[in-house]
Amino acid sequence: MNAVTQCPECSTRFKVSQAQLDMHQGMVRCGRCQAIFNAIKQLHDNELSSQLTLTLDLEEMQQVPVQSPVEHIPATHDKYDFSHLTTDSKEEALEISASVIKKNIHWSWVVVTLLLVIVLLAQTTYFFRVELAAYLPGIKPVLTSYCKMLNCDIPLPKKIDLLSIESSDLESDPKQASVIALNAILRNRAPYAQTYPNLELTLTNSMDEALARRIFPPVEYLKSGEDEKQGLLPNHEIGIKLHLDTADLKPTGYRLFLFYP
Repeated sequence: MNAVTQCPECSTRFKVSQAQLDMHQGMVRCGRCQAIFNAIKQLHDNELSSQLTLTLDLEEMQQVPVQSPVEHIPATHDKYDFSHLTTDSKEEALEISASVIKKNIHWSWVVVTLLLVIVLLAQTTYFFRVELAAYLPGIKPVLTSYCKMLNCDIPLPKKIDLLSIESSDLESDPKQASVIALNAILRNRAPYAQTYPNLELTLTNSMDEALARRIFPPVEYLKSGEDEKQGLLPNHEIGIKLHLDTADLKPTGYRLFLFYP
């Protein structure tokens, strides 16, 4: 059986056989405009016109393989462009990612800054623990606990410029001609207790030449009952008296200095 089908694009009519319609479920390609259409749905009862008879060559009727029995549907992107949705989604994702990265970087810097501040405070506390304990005695227990962890101690301050010899003199012992006595008053002008200093005594002759020199640590000049660990109290003074056997030196003068070893 032969039938006539018409191309829906260019309106060209073709004669087709039943065998051609059965192949690929009637899907064909127009030999003139190359449009693909379903020949079965475009069948016509009227005959071909004479001027079109010559165009009905079998070579023009190219049968097209069909993947499924579903009628061909034009791609939607020809009429509708969804590319902007993809672009917007990518841009939005990039913005979200950038925001998350910024937040992560922000918190990372906060954590690093806090750690650096803690380390700086710890180092400052360690190196200035003596001064902190002196000026802030209320936190000394905390500093002591801190030093226990670091295996360190908190000695009393040693500010020699805040110590002074208020007065001193040498006197002979009337009972022993070779024995002299050194009298001196030490004063701590600091508002906090300080470590007792060492005393350096130099005996001189009439030409101010040194005859003998001796250093006295606190344990040698402190009186009984005075606690060396307590230190020289703030704005406080103590009296010192030392008996010295000069033998045949016969000193006429002396020099007395305070220092920390």
